[in-house]
Amino acid sequence: MKVDFKYAEFSDLPHIVNIYNASIPGRLATADLEPVTVASKENWFHSHNQKNRPLWLVMADEKIAGWLSFNSFYGRPAYENTIELSIYLDHKFQGKGLGNISLKFALEEAKSRKIKNVLGFIFGHNQASLHLFYKFKFELWGNLPKIAEMDDRERDLIILGKRIN
Repeated sequence: MKVDFKYAEFSDLPHIVNIYNASIPGRLATADLEPVTVASKENWFHSHNQKNRPLWLVMADEKIAGWLSFNSFYGRPAYENTIELSIYLDHKFQGKGLGNISLKFALEEAKSRKIKNVLGFIFGHNQASLHLFYKFKFELWGNLPKIAEMDDRERDLIILGKRIN
C-alpha cells in the first residue's frame, strides 16, 4: 500500500467530518456523542495552516484513508511550540499500519517545524491508541480520572507527551 500525506483543502472537509463522525459510536476517539456537521467544523478547519498548525489527509493508494492535525494547545502564546496531535483513520483502513506511519510522519513534521512538545489526549480505555503512542516513546504527562461521561460510563482522559526538540 502506497501511503502519502497531502494538505487538506476546504473541499476535503466533508470527508474529514465523515471519518470523524464514524469514530463517535465507538466511544474511543472523541468526546462528541452525536455526529457533527460540516458547517460546525468550518472554523476548526480554518484554524489550521500549513506553517505551524497543518491538517493533512492520509492517502492510501490515492484514497482518503484518514486525517491528522496539529492543534493549538490551550490557545495562549506561551504554548506556541506545543501541539495536540489528532489522528483519525477511516475504519476500512484501521489495523493496516497507518497509525504507525501517520504518527512517525507527524513527529518528523513537528521536528521540522520546531515544535518542542507533542501531546496526545487519549481515553484510558483506548488501548490501541495508548499502545501506539507508548511505542513511539510518549510518556504519561497527565491523567484526568473519570472526566468524560459516555453512555452512563465515566471515562479517564490520559495525556501523553513527548519532548522532541
